[in-house]
Amino acid sequence: MKTPIILTLLCAFLAFNSLTAQISNQESHKDLVQNGTNLDNHKILNAAVKATELDALLDNAGPFTIFAPSDAAFERFSSEKISELLNSKDKSALKSLLTYHIVAGQLTASRILSAMCRGNGKASFTTVQGKKLSAHLDGYDIVLTDPMGNTARITTADLNSKIGVVHEIDSVILPTQM
Repeated sequence: MKTPIILTLLCAFLAFNSLTAQISNQESHKDLVQNGTNLDNHKILNAAVKATELDALLDNAGPFTIFAPSDAAFERFSSEKISELLNSKDKSALKSLLTYHIVAGQLTASRILSAMCRGNGKASFTTVQGKKLSAHLDGYDIVLTDPMGNTARITTADLNSKIGVVHEIDSVILPTQM
């Protein structure tokens, strides 16, 4: 398989530069929930993290990489489905969904690109739930693909957080059919 020219150029760039090219973020000492509140486009994610009490777990462990769906991404679900997930007494489905968006360690965009360089254009990451996410480039965008074939683009990369790195994505990725 031929390596796309853009990936070749990115690999060459990464080979000659240190992997410290992260976007500076004034929110670097706040946790995911606080970042979500301040970014104003992660209200649903914020509510879900609080509902499952993952905020306490994330705050006491890590570092983690969070692929954070925006509110617009969650709104692709029906409002009934969102309400059902958030208000159910059994939070296992919601927790499963959220932990599928979390990878142990700090995967900055440059580290994801480096892994793709080593993987001939593709990389695979294991979520804390234990399932795989794959990454590839589409033009200049890093695209994640879940086992169901759903994709999500990283729209804002390398938001620093006390718990690790947060990448905003444009779709909710699914561990199973929901």
